Order: sequence, then structure tokens, then C-alpha cells
Amino acid sequence: MNDLQMFLNKQVSNLAVLFTKLHHHHWYVKGSNFFSLHVKFEEFYDEINELYDEFAERLLTIGGKPISNLKGYLEASSLNEVDEDLTALQMVKMIHDDFILITDELKEGIVLAQDQKDEATADLFISTIATLEKHAWMLRFYLDK
Repeated sequence: MNDLQMFLNKQVSNLAVLFTKLHHHHWYVKGSNFFSLHVKFEEFYDEINELYDEFAERLLTIGGKPISNLKGYLEASSLNEVDEDLTALQMVKMIHDDFILITDELKEGIVLAQDQKDEATADLFISTIATLEKHAWMLRFYLDK
């Protein structure tokens, strides 16, 4: 497996962990912002699910083999699982930080893809960055930062 394929696999893993984390937050959010955050976390996990599939299919397209089990995701991911009770604001902060971490990694991935003359993968990274940066901006304003 080449460097770009390994990088894509890491992102598949990040998206799988984020998808699960968003479900956790969707199910366990409490407080005065329950209704808005419950819906928002669902919107996010639906969107992340689409990206998860798109990244895995891109990896298959370029000859890679996506990780497809929980153990593998946790070993390859840059993100951590949720394993504690969090307040609604802590949940929002965690998702914000995860979006930022993924966008930072994808910026590195653009260079890797372009070095391998894979503009389609670079484009996938660029469009994902735009989406996640917008979400991070909105979450940052929600947190009043």
C-alpha cells in the first residue's frame, strides 16, 4: 500500500470514529439545547456517513483496501473514542476540535495526492476541507469563541 492509500485509510478511520462519536452525542446530549443539538448531531453524522463511504470508495478506486472493522479504525484513527459523560458544550467542543484535526490532516493529504498526480483525490480533500471548516466556524460561534 502506498503513502496516499495509507493516508486515505487513516481518513476512512477518522470518519468512522467521528460517525460513531456523533451518534453518541446525538443519543446522550442533555440540557436546554437538547433539541437543536440532537438535530445538528444527526445532520453531521448523516453527512459524515456520506464522506466515509466516498473516501473508502476512492481508496478502492486507486487500488487500496479500506479498513472495515472497529479495531482497525481505532488503531489507524487520529481521533479518540468518547468514553465519558460530557456536557453539551463539551460535546460541541469535541466535534469542533475533531473537524479542525481532520481538516489539518487533509491539507497535508492534498500535497501527497498532488505529488502522486492524483487530482481527483486532492479535489475530494479540498471539498471536504471546505465543508468541515464551515462546520467548525459555526460550532466556534456556537461556543462563542
